[in-house]
Amino acid sequence: MFEGFALDHVDVGEVVLRVRHGGAGTPVLLLHGHPRTHVTWHRLAPLLAERHTVVCPDLRGYGQSSKPPTTHDHRTYSKRAMAEDAVRLMRSLGHDRFAVVGHDRGGYVAYRAALDHPDVVSHLAVLDIVPLGEALARCDARFASSWWHWFFLGQEGTEPERVINLDPETWYGAKGDNDRDTMGNDAWQDYRNAIGDPATVHAMCEDYRAGLTIDRAHDDADRHAGRRINCPVLALWATKDNLPELYGDVLSVWRGWADNVTGKPLESGHHLAEEAPAQLANELLQFFASGRPSS
Repeated sequence: MFEGFALDHVDVGEVVLRVRHGGAGTPVLLLHGHPRTHVTWHRLAPLLAERHTVVCPDLRGYGQSSKPPTTHDHRTYSKRAMAEDAVRLMRSLGHDRFAVVGHDRGGYVAYRAALDHPDVVSHLAVLDIVPLGEALARCDARFASSWWHWFFLGQEGTEPERVINLDPETWYGAKGDNDRDTMGNDAWQDYRNAIGDPATVHAMCEDYRAGLTIDRAHDDADRHAGRRINCPVLALWATKDNLPELYGDVLSVWRGWADNVTGKPLESGHHLAEEAPAQLANELLQFFASGRPSS
């Protein structure tokens, strides 16, 4: 996997991130979702690296990145903290301005980086999400039934961790997240190592606890203040997932947060980088080449 990429552990201040980076050209940061690690990008990253410098970290708490102590307000696992990690990582690698692609939980980090660091993020691509605060504001019984794991993982205390750690492979398998053939053997093993680590499971739960609390507060504050994403935004979503069923016109939702929004569905399940890497790479490369740089 990741032929021609370097593997490093980079100290960004509050945490040390495991990161792969390679390629040449304008920089692109790829941010994975739950319960994956950066290895989810192993099919996509080499395709992008033909034209771009590609950086793929494990988010704080995930995979082999460090896991800072938790706090009562879940600040240390907020998307704002993770976005700050991302900016510091890219600066440490010599990139002061870059495109960012985020899938699932990494998508929330990606648009938080665009909101908090508008001078740094040149292009934003979000995969199979709408803004977190928007999702929660629109939450209904259908959402709660489909995405029940948000509320299970976000429970205070340690009950989610206790349940998952009894048999993590079966728990995640019930969610359809461990298709070894689709992921590839090496990627599956990295994922399996991650979900089998109780410290990682705890950190992932903290990610969801932050999502239900401090992250929503940050999104709500931005909406109240009229802050918007000022770089080009590409929103892509999977035809075999349920974003349109939950939110209707996905692009219309994103246009409530940004002015320059394009996007489309891709024929795929939720894990687009694993299931449709060539199609995803084509869309991203066109976007990076033609997306109007933010002023």
